[in-house]
Amino acid sequence: MSGGVAIVGIGCRPFGRYLDTTARGEAVRAVREALDDAGLSWPEIDYAVGGSMGAGSADTLVSELGLTGVPFVNVLNGCATGTSSLVCAVQAIASGAAETALVVGFDSHPRGAFTIRPEAMGLGHWYGATGLAMTSQFFALKIQRYLHEHGVPQRLLAAVASKAFRNGSINPNAWRRKPLSVADVEASAMLSDPLRQYMLCSPGDGAAALVLCSSEPAQRLRADPVYVAGAAVRTRRPGSFEVLSPSLSVRRGDSPTVDAARAAMEAAGIGPSDVDVAQLQDTDAGAELIHLAETGLCEHGEQTALIDAGDTEIGGRLPINTDGGCLANGEPIGASGLRQIHENVLQLRGHAGPRQVAERPRVAFSHVYGAPGLSACTVLTR
Repeated sequence: MSGGVAIVGIGCRPFGRYLDTTARGEAVRAVREALDDAGLSWPEIDYAVGGSMGAGSADTLVSELGLTGVPFVNVLNGCATGTSSLVCAVQAIASGAAETALVVGFDSHPRGAFTIRPEAMGLGHWYGATGLAMTSQFFALKIQRYLHEHGVPQRLLAAVASKAFRNGSINPNAWRRKPLSVADVEASAMLSDPLRQYMLCSPGDGAAALVLCSSEPAQRLRADPVYVAGAAVRTRRPGSFEVLSPSLSVRRGDSPTVDAARAAMEAAGIGPSDVDVAQLQDTDAGAELIHLAETGLCEHGEQTALIDAGDTEIGGRLPINTDGGCLANGEPIGASGLRQIHENVLQLRGHAGPRQVAERPRVAFSHVYGAPGLSACTVLTR
């Protein structure tokens, strides 16, 4: 799928709640970090794409980066904004329209739950009035049903959250840097049964950027280029029960995650068993459990054996969310997908420090999921 498209530069700013800076300002810094990492200057970028939900238009960053006339496309695709931007850049390079490209994502969200207008999502005002526009309630209903249908014990929710905070504690860019035990998580306040306070991510601020190029200059620029072997974005099919779904169909359909993961892996010529490290959307602890199976990384119901065996830990057979995921980093919508890619590039380079997966991985997978039922997946290789 990639046509030999490589990631040659990465930049990621600390996530959290910005008090003495702005998400837009941090986006400029992330871009400059990525350019420095690639050994390129801004005028050498042929194409740019990026997105933000609440912190401004990405194209306006040229005011600080330089007025070079570069084509710059703004993307907004929910929590898949960052990965969707990456797909646009990959396609531009693979088609020959550009040789180098910048991808940037950033965002800033106030305290509390995400707010939406149901009417903007094709739903009636009634949807908000019933409380289902509160995503924490929707995800709680979804994981309740999933645990029941697949015989997965509720205790795994605390195990997933504890792993996230443990990994976040050794990530200098993470917002939540304090490790929490399973007991700490289980003692936190119940918000939407069965999801407790520390099982849900927080909307926040963050910025990340990538520099991409075609394979020939990649070999000149870096001794260790990372290649985009496959990337795909998919929307929901009939019968899938997704965030902002107005009803539950009697006839079940695959989640968009199933389609996006399958398409990305097929483009890369790999299967789930080839994945060495993965970053999965964990808006809540239950989401990681569901997405483990929907991406094909395990069968439904196998999560118990995987987690109990320590397989999803950094030192395990299939490390998941090695940087702490959304639970430890928070969820700035425009930046989350690129944060995942940043972490996977570090892992493939062997530069992840105390989070480094043993035996330096060769295949890294990332997955994002968001409203209103949309998923994007990427396979990176070295």
